[in-house]
Amino acid sequence: MIEQCRLRRCLTTSLSGRKSHAEARGCETRHVTQIENQNVFTRMDESTRDEWMTIATETVANQPRVADSILEMLQSLSTITDGFAVDQLTHCLQTAARAEAAGEDEEVVVASLCHDVGKAISVANHPRIAAEILRAYVREEVYFMILAHQDFQGRHYYEHLGLDPNARDQYEGESWYGLAERFADEWDQTSFDPNGPIPPLEHFEPMVRRVFAQPHKI
Repeated sequence: MIEQCRLRRCLTTSLSGRKSHAEARGCETRHVTQIENQNVFTRMDESTRDEWMTIATETVANQPRVADSILEMLQSLSTITDGFAVDQLTHCLQTAARAEAAGEDEEVVVASLCHDVGKAISVANHPRIAAEILRAYVREEVYFMILAHQDFQGRHYYEHLGLDPNARDQYEGESWYGLAERFADEWDQTSFDPNGPIPPLEHFEPMVRRVFAQPHKI
């Protein structure tokens, strides 16, 4: 009854000239949405198959927001330098450019671009953050390439921090070891050069949208 009264007031105001027709329609739309949402479950153990089919349909339709969010996170890395010679976005762009120049496929290139995206949230566990963001969208070896990349890159600096520079040895024998080694030694650790290849983020955007267009698994 209260919602009906609000709707009536909204329409009445429009007719009196104090609100436009579009505003009245907006009010009516919000009312209908509120009524529709009353039919959606508030507890999963009371949900129905039809409700989940609606959720699945809307989730698929809204999938482009994943790539949008990734691109926004990457852009935010331009504000993070933390003592390096370049900001973290520049570092990621250089790393991805090297992977692309090496002829790697789009999953590897996009993973290389996103390998430090976790630093937008937390530097301490950034490899796992990035790897888990990528996990549903890339094959297993690419996921592990990112998950373990700090230990592989540690060959080049861990000793300065009192850590084991041979930390990558724990992964010997893994099927993805060679890819992770190539990533760390040839693309990642060499990409802190202010004068190096720095393609714009827009160059990689189509790849990002393709890779994040459809998850391989939940």
